[in-house]
Amino acid sequence: MFNIWSKLFLEEKPSIGLSFFRIFVAITVGAHVLPTFCHLGDNYFSTAFKDYNLIFFTPQVVELVQRSPDWFVVMFVWIFCIFWFLFLIGLWSQISCILMVLACYYFYALNSFHVGTLSWDILLVTLFLMCLTAYHGDYFSLDALLRGNEESYKKRRPIFIQRLLQLQIGFTYFYTALYKVTAQGNWLTDNPIYNLMNYPTASASVMKFFILKDYLMHHPQLCYFLGIAIVVIEFSMVFLLFYPKTRIAAIYLGIIFHITLILTLDVPAIFFFLFIPQLLLFIDPDNVVKWIEQKRLFNQSSNKQSQLIYDGQCQFCLASVKKLKILDLYGTLRFVDLHQIDFHSAREDGLTKEKALSQLYLIEPDGALYGGFQVFRRICFTMPMLYPFIPIFYFPGMGILGPIIYRFIAKNRYLLHFNHTCQNNACFRQ
Repeated sequence: MFNIWSKLFLEEKPSIGLSFFRIFVAITVGAHVLPTFCHLGDNYFSTAFKDYNLIFFTPQVVELVQRSPDWFVVMFVWIFCIFWFLFLIGLWSQISCILMVLACYYFYALNSFHVGTLSWDILLVTLFLMCLTAYHGDYFSLDALLRGNEESYKKRRPIFIQRLLQLQIGFTYFYTALYKVTAQGNWLTDNPIYNLMNYPTASASVMKFFILKDYLMHHPQLCYFLGIAIVVIEFSMVFLLFYPKTRIAAIYLGIIFHITLILTLDVPAIFFFLFIPQLLLFIDPDNVVKWIEQKRLFNQSSNKQSQLIYDGQCQFCLASVKKLKILDLYGTLRFVDLHQIDFHSAREDGLTKEKALSQLYLIEPDGALYGGFQVFRRICFTMPMLYPFIPIFYFPGMGILGPIIYRFIAKNRYLLHFNHTCQNNACFRQ
């Protein structure tokens, strides 16, 4: 029994999947809560219409929260926004998650009318699990950059939290199916899909218009079999996902299932933002790391790497290169100290030592040379952690502003660290 428990919950696996999942949890929470702040007077202030979830909270908790003055509500808005953003980018990810979740509970107790749904309750369970661990910041996070471990993407951690998240979505499917066959409107004896198709006034807030809707309205038997198929799929998912030979097929089936929900029903965005990334947690992290290692090996052995020329006598540059090595998940760069390059021989790319000292340079496999701000524009397409910066680097006007900012940093790079001997660029003269 102990061996089974250890295998299921205590076995160590790379945590890169959980790090990726953290981002989607943050996006989901933000998409659900942030819009409610647009009208604080209608949603949370003393002037708002209030609805209380006395099943989720005790009357004492609700009564305590309702005493909040409006300035206190605004304070919690700021607490949520700040720590939600820190959780999104993975800075102090565990404490950020805890404080963000406390703010979520506060707004839920303040007025459940705007955030209280079954999906929200499910999300709160997920958030509670995320609060229990700090290692969802092992990669895709500022925490990973601050720790400085170049192999953080394959750092092994107990799979306990990831397994609980897998159980959560598996049993969500199972109990959803169980409710369909035990509650009023039994899917085995009734035909709820057909009723939804033919009573648009009663179901206008539930059913969207889609291509096959008119066809299904006139085929009750097909609607009935679709309903049975949905129940069977939901009952089966918990077994299909945990059985290794059917796991990948179940992930695809779950993704198709949730996309279909989004296209046909007015369901909360949580189903789209959270459930699909949660399904991806069933992918073996060892296989993910193995794929990354193969990609890194291919880039290193097939001359696919670009050369990044940097100043090895600049501590700021060395610190930046260390972070770039962490960001370079697929090993697309080869880092070359300009002081180890023979600039006396003629170079086809025209790079000189004077140019290399002035800014970063990138030499791509085809020999193309890029310098300064253009380097970051090029490498942001090859490093997953830099993908969010692509719209910023290519935002209209950044072609002018970006090089100006970069030249200022490059000119004063010897001053941008805590080595006092480098004051007034003294490092450069040594």
